[in-house]
Amino acid sequence: MKTTKNEILNTALSVFSQKGYEGALLRDISDSLGITKAALYKHFKSKEALWNTLIDYVEQYYSEHINSLSNIPIPDNWDKLKEISLKQIEFTLHDETVKRVRKLLTIEQYRNERMSALATKHFITDIESRFTKAFEKMIEKGVLKCTNPELLAFQYTAPITMLIHLCDRESEKEAEIMKKIEAHIEQFTREYKTK
Repeated sequence: MKTTKNEILNTALSVFSQKGYEGALLRDISDSLGITKAALYKHFKSKEALWNTLIDYVEQYYSEHINSLSNIPIPDNWDKLKEISLKQIEFTLHDETVKRVRKLLTIEQYRNERMSALATKHFITDIESRFTKAFEKMIEKGVLKCTNPELLAFQYTAPITMLIHLCDRESEKEAEIMKKIEAHIEQFTREYKTK
């Protein structure tokens, strides 16, 4: 049976997210696939070539599944904000590729400049940008009392991001963590909702 490039990339993501770039060997990846290293070399000339292709694959996956900023629906009311937030959190917590990418970025963000930039992008700036746009629209609609949507986006997303990372480490507490996230969203709504 022929091994596809996507199978190799998914397996590489699993191995790298467990061992990091330095700790992972091409033999680990080929063994996980049940192929020889020589067969792996037919697709990728080196570990570095596989790594760089994997990073591109990760970027594409995020773009397609988490959506680009221009494609994300921008809520104009609190119920829609909560719905979109919980849907995205649910996907983030349960999509196996996203979970492995988050783990990989966490491991490699201090070792690799490109991974550091991706961690900042996916853990902070993209999320803040998305919610800044949402809060700008909600301010325009008169349903949100605030003069600084960027700061508000930070206040909204930082606790959620922190709790998602906690869930990665303590997955058995997911139900408890989700209750905290929902309580945070409810408190935030009470605080900033116009009467």
